[in-house]
Amino acid sequence: MEAAGVYGGPMKDDARPTADPLITGAEIARLAGVTRAAVSNWRRRHDDFPAPAGGGPTSPLFDPAEVNAWLAEQRKGQDVSDEVLLWQALRGAFGDDTVQALAAVARLLTDGTPPPRLGPEIAQQVLELAEATSKDGLMTALTDRFLDTTRRVGSDQVSSPRVIRAVRHFVGPVPDTASILDPACGIGSLLLSLGPDAGPTRYGQEIDVAMAEVAHLRAGLSGRTPTEVRSGDSLRDDTWAELKVDLVVCDPPAARPDWGREELLLDARWELGIPSRAESELAWLQHAYAHTVPGGKVVMVMPASVAYRKAGRRIRAELVRRGILSEVVALPVGTATAHSLPVQLWILVRPDGRTARTVRMVDLTAAAPDGPLAPQPGQVVEVPLIDLLDDTVDLTPGNHIGSANRDYLAEYTALRDQLREQLRVLDTLLPRLAPGSGPGTLDTASVSVADLTRAGLVEHVEGEPRSVSEHLDTDYLRGFLAGPANKRRSTSGSGTFRTDSRGSRVPQLGIETQRHYGSAFRALQEVETCTRRLAGLSDQATELAREGLTNGALNPASGDA
Repeated sequence: MEAAGVYGGPMKDDARPTADPLITGAEIARLAGVTRAAVSNWRRRHDDFPAPAGGGPTSPLFDPAEVNAWLAEQRKGQDVSDEVLLWQALRGAFGDDTVQALAAVARLLTDGTPPPRLGPEIAQQVLELAEATSKDGLMTALTDRFLDTTRRVGSDQVSSPRVIRAVRHFVGPVPDTASILDPACGIGSLLLSLGPDAGPTRYGQEIDVAMAEVAHLRAGLSGRTPTEVRSGDSLRDDTWAELKVDLVVCDPPAARPDWGREELLLDARWELGIPSRAESELAWLQHAYAHTVPGGKVVMVMPASVAYRKAGRRIRAELVRRGILSEVVALPVGTATAHSLPVQLWILVRPDGRTARTVRMVDLTAAAPDGPLAPQPGQVVEVPLIDLLDDTVDLTPGNHIGSANRDYLAEYTALRDQLREQLRVLDTLLPRLAPGSGPGTLDTASVSVADLTRAGLVEHVEGEPRSVSEHLDTDYLRGFLAGPANKRRSTSGSGTFRTDSRGSRVPQLGIETQRHYGSAFRALQEVETCTRRLAGLSDQATELAREGLTNGALNPASGDA
């Protein structure tokens, strides 16, 4: 493993790519100074608009030379900004390695020394733009373009603006005396977004050396000091091992099975339980918690599945039992733009003598991703700790909010009424039957279904036989095919049942008699349907009654209700 270092590392001096990298529709919009919708309109209305040179149907990529030529011909690119020209130059010099491009610009803006790979022409562009605007403003603009690129390729190395907005909202005000840590800080967007610019002491760690350097240099250029960012793998090589802070925020990499479990089995951070290989998020959660002071807070971005997966049940139970878990927030769909997975915020507080009694559950999944984050009354509930400590320890907010707003008595009463109605229907459905002439008497004169099919009296529709003759009743036919004798003929030696029309037989009876039998068989089929419905309603009613009786929503009635 590469040794951990402070925020930086040697810049790779790779050769310049032979061809300019392809660009997105969003980058074309910025190049031309128009909206993305305008670019979409150009593609639809102009047959000569450059065809995609890569990407896919939903995210096409275009050759920048072809786009520039088209814009020049259409006179739509006359006002290309200097910032756009700089970004294009950086993409030409660094290709898809845009993190190194940001690091090179940040170094130049910080100490005035251009890295070799940047080149004198690009360095001059950077310095002139910084003088015309500001160093921080230029770095912010280039960072925004970098984030556009990473959102396009679905990278989870950077936090989306929506995730940052949600974390800031639920963290709340941060005093200027606070200490903050982000152990997977990327280029620093989340870490640097919290609290006032000056005052809080910020610490970060990032496994990618170039990203760690960008985060540190951005902090200095924006005046968010003191800030120190170190490079290294936070789980395997915690460079802040002795650090305790007031606030830890983290948007960790999701679903990484190779997080170092076998190497870290005896690590003291796993005080709530050793996470499984599939639960890297719970490793990050405990790592963050290990860095808090008494009363300190953790705000962690978590995939929604961590709230209910079986592998993490023990750790979730310890979080609840010890009063560490303060709040779970299910964020709106689309908050994490790098992937389609729903995400939550888990908020932990290290106990400082106060006893927690509830966990606050907030469900914002139905809200717009850019809408208000303050929960409405029907979106939040305080759940007693004891109600969470069952066999599953499901921390999904929607499940508990639904229960809290549930009218148990009305639901139970409605289920009882439906059960009574089904019992009444069942009593009327069972057919009245009379004595027969004895078992086996119908076997003497019978005909095979195969013969009836060959004669054109029976057809099979989706595997089901149906009469096509006025001399054969369909319900009569199907009823006898479902009888024990024909089932035995259709069951293989291994016990597998499969309707076999070649071996099945039905008695030879007149059509009026067939219709009497068909009516009885039809009634029995309806009885079976009714009993299945009755069983389902019974399960629902008993489950609801047990839940209501045990959570206090229902009480036993004093008399027969």
